[in-house]
Amino acid sequence: MSTYVLVHGAHHGGWCWSRVAGLLRAAGHEVFTPTLTGFGERAHLLTADVVPAVLVRDVVAVLECEELDDVLLVGHSFGALVALGVADRVPSRLRALLLLDGVVVEPGEPGFAGLPADVVAARIAAADGLTYPPPSPPVFGVPDPADQAWLARRLTPQPLRAYTEPFGLRAPLGNGLPIRYVACTAPAYPAVHSAHSIARREGWDFGELAGGHDAMVTAPELTAAELLRWGSREVAPRVIPPHRQG
Repeated sequence: MSTYVLVHGAHHGGWCWSRVAGLLRAAGHEVFTPTLTGFGERAHLLTADVVPAVLVRDVVAVLECEELDDVLLVGHSFGALVALGVADRVPSRLRALLLLDGVVVEPGEPGFAGLPADVVAARIAAADGLTYPPPSPPVFGVPDPADQAWLARRLTPQPLRAYTEPFGLRAPLGNGLPIRYVACTAPAYPAVHSAHSIARREGWDFGELAGGHDAMVTAPELTAAELLRWGSREVAPRVIPPHRQG
């Protein structure tokens, strides 16, 4: 049995993993799908103080309170930044990371540095100072009307400071943990494509998945199969710098 912790992306909540989580649990694994502060069913907790460090602490608290070790940590889209931040904080609790169509930035940069300038400008223009609204579900590569309606009922505004302020990521990204980056290709989501060059430069495993950006919604079987294959493989020993043991 492996332990998976699945971190959602912008505007989403732990709810978005329900289909994948069910498949992983059916295969005998332990799965946690935390919702970050200010998102999903925790949207009522949103304040101006919801910054990157708060979101990282959300996931670290799950690992610590549930006493989880040897965790396979998955970060989708914006959630990849959270996952990398968790790797900086508590690497000893993690086995490896998988970033699913994730946003990745250089150490010290804010999340918006990983998105195209026109996308950033549009989001800032739509913001009310605290948040910016979710896009239409088809933007996430979700073609089915029923799935679109399911997302539309649940997507919540994105805390602006979570993207404008840095996560404080340090080099090497991922803190020496094994990392796999999986790009969603059907259709592709160009907003996150700057992450691909970083992933290749860092020497991470790199793969593709034939699903839209919200592959956990549109292609749960393929997504679960990717996580199961990754979780069952032998990974190289962790090389965590002594001064970054967490």
